[in-house]
Amino acid sequence: MTRPRFHLAFPVHDLAAARSFYGQVLGCPEGRSAADWVDFDLLGHQIVAHLAPTEAASSTNPVDGEDVPVRHFGLILSSEDWRDMAKRLQDCGARFLIPPQVRFKGEAGEQSTMFVLDPSGNALEFKAFADDAQVFAR
Repeated sequence: MTRPRFHLAFPVHDLAAARSFYGQVLGCPEGRSAADWVDFDLLGHQIVAHLAPTEAASSTNPVDGEDVPVRHFGLILSSEDWRDMAKRLQDCGARFLIPPQVRFKGEAGEQSTMFVLDPSGNALEFKAFADDAQVFAR
């Protein structure tokens, strides 16, 4: 069965900075755009940066000893792709909210995770599970 793709629209303060971060840092090809929005292909998922200079949000919940931003999005990658993404982000000086680490070590749902902020302060999480069958483990 083909997995459906998701679509996510999110606010940014500066489209040029969004293009640089999503296009160059994350390597997302650009799709359609207009004066106040731009589509990106995030590994087959459509994400849309909408210019909204006054919108801000930042609340957190504790998760395994870290303050995780409530509003965030990202991808579940293979372990190899996660390591490659961590290196790519570190090499270009990305702003980590939570640096690359292992969460729930030795427990159900053990995962490598990292949170990075885009230039507008949107939080993205990239993770990889030690056992992909444990994505929804309780």
